[in-house]
Amino acid sequence: QVQLVESGGGLVQAGGSLSLSCAASGRTASNYAMGWFRQAPGKEREFVAAIRRSGQGTNYTPSVKDRFTISRDNAKATVYLRMNRLQPEDTAVYYCAASTGIGLPTNPRLYNYWGQGTQVTVSL
Repeated sequence: QVQLVESGGGLVQAGGSLSLSCAASGRTASNYAMGWFRQAPGKEREFVAAIRRSGQGTNYTPSVKDRFTISRDNAKATVYLRMNRLQPEDTAVYYCAASTGIGLPTNPRLYNYWGQGTQVTVSL
């Protein structure tokens, strides 16, 4: 069992930046590939970014590539999502998730554990 707790969400103006953190507890976090997903009101949960167990290897959805950066510190059992040049369309609840799958899964069904989510709101 892995418990995930996100933090760092908030309100920011368009063009601004935010950093999200996801603290993992329970089983060794380095055993899991980690991902960030988001869900806007009335929309399905969508993949944002993923990172390999070792931290060597990442994947992003095209709309955030070159603006967002996923990273992890296995010693601290924490995953980060640095978000730059935020736009109103980035407004959503952001979820951290852990996967026992191989590679860099983008399908939320391949993730075994989820955090409670943190709200990110980008205003004009």
